[in-house]
Amino acid sequence: MAAENHTDVSEFLLLGLSHDPELQPVLLGLFLSMYLVTVLGNLLIILAVSSDSRLHTPMYFFLSNLSFVDICFTSTTVPKMLVNIDTHSKDISYMGCLTQMYFFMIFGGLDNFLLTVMAFDRFVAICHPLHYTVIMNPRLCGLLVLMSWVIMSLVALVHVLLIMRLTFSLETEIPHFFCELAQVLEVASSDTLINNICLYLSAVLLGVFPVTGILYSYSKIVSSLMRVSSTANKYKAFSTCGSHLCVVCLFYGTGLGVYLSSAVTPSSQSSAIASVMYTVVTPMLNPFIYSLRNKDVKGALGRLLSTAASCL
Repeated sequence: MAAENHTDVSEFLLLGLSHDPELQPVLLGLFLSMYLVTVLGNLLIILAVSSDSRLHTPMYFFLSNLSFVDICFTSTTVPKMLVNIDTHSKDISYMGCLTQMYFFMIFGGLDNFLLTVMAFDRFVAICHPLHYTVIMNPRLCGLLVLMSWVIMSLVALVHVLLIMRLTFSLETEIPHFFCELAQVLEVASSDTLINNICLYLSAVLLGVFPVTGILYSYSKIVSSLMRVSSTANKYKAFSTCGSHLCVVCLFYGTGLGVYLSSAVTPSSQSSAIASVMYTVVTPMLNPFIYSLRNKDVKGALGRLLSTAASCL
């Protein structure tokens, strides 16, 4: 198959999760249900936080941002997959693939940064409670979120611009259900050394620093709680971190699972299936984790649903 310049490539072929025709209706129903639950669950969290003045605090400000990002994160991949399954098509346009990659990297990175910022928020609340309102002021909270958007937008833009200099064969097949950067680099016809170097640098910088920040925050939290004599106060303080810890473990655990599965099993199909965990399952579970483990969120959701029911 002759290599053509990328300007001549009008589309790629996404191979999806399965080639079995009998599984397509099952996959369509399953992923449509998961997508709707994800959007509805995260939207309820945003509405609950915005409608209840008692939740207008830095912790819930970051939570509502995380819910918004999770909706966008899932929406970059699942709708296109659903359309392809429903129409029995595998194609995605060249520009559509670049756009999907760009926004996928932005929202995936934002998830990473927001979890780190939320860990810092818990660190300040528990280790410096008297200075909490001064340190975590609205200006700093807004600045942290804005910086996360700017950094990820620039990083994603660099990767997309580097992709645009590559050449691809006509009817290039991507063994995934969306345009993931690593998978696209593997099917390129030209040299991807610079792209891979940039990819590894981004993975280290955007992975090591946030994880280090989370570990540092929780090491200080644990150290601070060890000095508290009251067991009840320890439990009360650490219970505010429970939901965040669950989400952190789920996010990084599934991401690590995808990496290990691709390292142990070279099959791209296995890697695509493993990717479902952090692209679809994790954003779907986050609202349940925060609502089921947090009495403030449960209370706000209850009041929101009661208000909505009384208006019907």
